[in-house]
Amino acid sequence: MSIEFKLPELGENIESGDIVNVLVREGEVIEGNQGVVELETDKAVIEVPCPHAGKIEKIHVKKGDSVSVGQVLLTVDGDAEPEESAPDEEPAEKPAVEEKVPAKPTPTPEPAPLPAAPPAGGPIPAGPAARRLARELNVDLTRVVGSGSRGRITVEDVHAAGSGPRAAAMPAAPIGQPVVPPGTPGSDNWGSVRVEKMSKIRRTIAAQMVKSKTTAPHVTNFDDADITVLEQMRKSIPKGYLGEDIKLTTMPFVMKAVAASLRQHPVLNASLDDENEQVVYKEYVNLGIAVDTSRGLVVPVMRGVDRMTIGQVAGELTQLAGKARDVSFGIEDLRGGTFTISNLGAVGGTYSTPVINHPEVAILLLGRSRWMPVVRDGNIEPRFMMPLSLSYDHRLVDGAAAARFLNQVIDYLETPAKLLITG
Repeated sequence: MSIEFKLPELGENIESGDIVNVLVREGEVIEGNQGVVELETDKAVIEVPCPHAGKIEKIHVKKGDSVSVGQVLLTVDGDAEPEESAPDEEPAEKPAVEEKVPAKPTPTPEPAPLPAAPPAGGPIPAGPAARRLARELNVDLTRVVGSGSRGRITVEDVHAAGSGPRAAAMPAAPIGQPVVPPGTPGSDNWGSVRVEKMSKIRRTIAAQMVKSKTTAPHVTNFDDADITVLEQMRKSIPKGYLGEDIKLTTMPFVMKAVAASLRQHPVLNASLDDENEQVVYKEYVNLGIAVDTSRGLVVPVMRGVDRMTIGQVAGELTQLAGKARDVSFGIEDLRGGTFTISNLGAVGGTYSTPVINHPEVAILLLGRSRWMPVVRDGNIEPRFMMPLSLSYDHRLVDGAAAARFLNQVIDYLETPAKLLITG
């Protein structure tokens, strides 16, 4: 019986996506709930599983296609039998009368053959995490033998290949040498060009930025926080105290300071309902953290930060960092934010004018902290200063309200002991 597998509902307001990879081949027998395609939708790349087991009769999509919810992806023969047993096994049914025959000598078992590498030109059975790691380690996935189910390439397989002779690293370009951009070679009236189709994520980012800038009148306040004491406190925590893999950076303190300040300045934790002409004040604090990934800017959301300890925030950030490296955010990871923090300082730079993540009404950008000469009580002292840039929607947030909020954040950062007793 032939079964059409259609793209299922993926979540609220998600109607389409782009095929990043097809993970199966026509004629292949798949198990129920096996991943069959990787789909880029909104700001996440997800693996779409097919609930039907059987033999794939036809694949109706290819890499690069845009597909909509309800569109047919595969046709599966649900009556296809699983692979037959080895011929040396006894038949399931025995004759009614058995004849005694000399026992056959037990053959010496041979080691199971290694799974074959993916055929040339066929789909590479690897998920987003393995593909991301392969790009970082410059590993050719077509030469990696998968140890997962049905030869699927795992992250461990990529690590192993990355440490072996097959993973000869591509030499880094000398400083000052041009970097070849991605895309297909071509030309225009003035010379050579390379053309690359905009990804679904990049198109979503572009549309969101245009919507935000054309909807909300942006105003940005700039200031600095003296985090000298905070930095001393942070460095006094022994390595591994919060957990073997948890790194305590400045960001958990900033997030806790922002969350506590939003509780005291709810207008920055609100949104505007233009259609009904209402202000919606959120009684929860869900912070979006802008993350620069290989596929573009992604803003995963950490929920209930105001109810977390700094240690809990640090633990959640560690998990978020892992998802960022693998570009493995799910759809729900990117929803429900009330305020966004962007850390430009991780890359470099001091001040900027961040674009609000609509429909939120404010965003805080952190610059690179640096030592500066500061006058304190008539004396010039070296202090560790963090640049802050707060953009806000001037339709709802007045300049004075924004300044009071930013002053509150700075007060928490400059007196970090307050964060330890803030609920």
